[in-house]
Amino acid sequence: MTKPVVLIAEELSPATIDALGPDFEIRHVDGADRAALLPALADAHAVLIRSATKMNAEALAAAPVLKVIARAGVGLDNVDIKSATTAGVMVVNAPTSNIVSAAELTVGHILSLARHIPAAHASLAAGQWKRSSFTGTELFEKTVGIIGLGRIGALIAARLQAFEVRVVAYDPYVTSARAQQLGVELLPLDELLAQSDFISIHMPKTPETTGMIGVEQLRRMKPTAFVVNVARGGLIDEEALFEALTTGEIAGAGLDVFTSEPPAEGGTAARLLGLPNVVVTPHLGASTDEAQEKAGVSVARSVRLALEGDLVPDAVNVAGGVIDPFVRPGIALVEMLGQFFTGLAQGALTNLDIEVRGELAGYDVSVYRLAALKGILANIVSESVSYVNAPLFAEQRGIETRLIVEADSPLYRNITILRGTLSDGTVLTVSGTLAGTRMVPKIVGINGYEIEVPIERYHVIMRYADRPGIVAIYAQKLGDANINIEGLQVAHPDASGRALSVLTVDSPVPDDLLDEMGAAVGASLFRQIEITES
Repeated sequence: MTKPVVLIAEELSPATIDALGPDFEIRHVDGADRAALLPALADAHAVLIRSATKMNAEALAAAPVLKVIARAGVGLDNVDIKSATTAGVMVVNAPTSNIVSAAELTVGHILSLARHIPAAHASLAAGQWKRSSFTGTELFEKTVGIIGLGRIGALIAARLQAFEVRVVAYDPYVTSARAQQLGVELLPLDELLAQSDFISIHMPKTPETTGMIGVEQLRRMKPTAFVVNVARGGLIDEEALFEALTTGEIAGAGLDVFTSEPPAEGGTAARLLGLPNVVVTPHLGASTDEAQEKAGVSVARSVRLALEGDLVPDAVNVAGGVIDPFVRPGIALVEMLGQFFTGLAQGALTNLDIEVRGELAGYDVSVYRLAALKGILANIVSESVSYVNAPLFAEQRGIETRLIVEADSPLYRNITILRGTLSDGTVLTVSGTLAGTRMVPKIVGINGYEIEVPIERYHVIMRYADRPGIVAIYAQKLGDANINIEGLQVAHPDASGRALSVLTVDSPVPDDLLDEMGAAVGASLFRQIEITES
């Protein structure tokens, strides 16, 4: 019997090959050499890559029997996930392989800033003995602020305990109970910035978090404070950071990541490299022997599972297990409902019910629980969320989930309802269905309001006291900003006399315009929601 072909496109550890075992035909190719890679993909069932091999539409077209792309690392910028999914190719990575390395590098940056280690080394290596020039500060009894208390943030908090520092954190999706377990005090972002001596950011990079540490945030920091970013380039506004560092608004920064890598000559990032109060490293978060070996072994195991037809824990684009064709179309819908839910939530989620009603009650819909969590967590955690690791992230955040299946569905053939309790006791519900023969995903309910809105990329949701002229107010403001309203649904007022409007717009609405619109209509709820592709 012919063995499946596994193509190793970049240098991986011997342990990776060992983890694959004897059941596959192992071949090697230089993945950076397109002329060699494309022919080698012709009969490959799996390909293992790192960052140099570009698995784009062209490569996928050259790989008719490919079943799995395995990235021995975290980032997937070199993999066209959409094209892979269309081609039925599973994409797997190693999302936890570098978390210890990234946490340790963060602590290293903090210590380097506190004690001027790189500058002192350079001075002494140049033959100078300037002890007084490098007087530092102790970590003992200082306050360290962690922005984003996911797995890496939690590891940093644990390691900092040994220095007897006060650890505070900002993460709107982490419960106080979880923070207490970690020995961390939760604070609003502004208070964290004002109180911390060292700040480290560990957030996913999304439209909302890009530039989240900007001019105003840097001004709130102490002039003696330091900021560290080993997470994603662009979370800190580099222009604002350069200004803060050169004017003395803050004391220094430690940077492992940049908006463009390597920093473009003449750009702001390149200017940051030359500042005496900046410690820089060339994106070394995952650059340890241990992280590289963990990544290789992890994806090798995933390849084995994928080629054997088993559940794959780190698949980023395909749910594991057998899913009935009648159930499958609803997966994307439920994931979008999860994104809608997160966009509306104003606090940490503690309990979530996934309620499935209608003909689907006769099928195994357990994957809907995974899809709901994946959608809810996608823009909350810094790591890539898959259908299988989403429950782990939920457990880490203290989120309890239930799947409720009922045949009774008076209004729709099938409906899925996400009902969650937030940490302040607020209950939030979002419901959706697939409509018509084209199975158009629609939102059909928000917090008791009945609506029917096709799910598109950009939506604005507002709740306000119902009165004439409201639509004209926000329509005028959006029109003046050259933003087109593609759809509008207004739900009937509830017992309090408040109506709910859901707008579909063709482009994102700037934050200042959102604030202006919310104030103009007197909205008690005003949210912009962006639905991203899986």
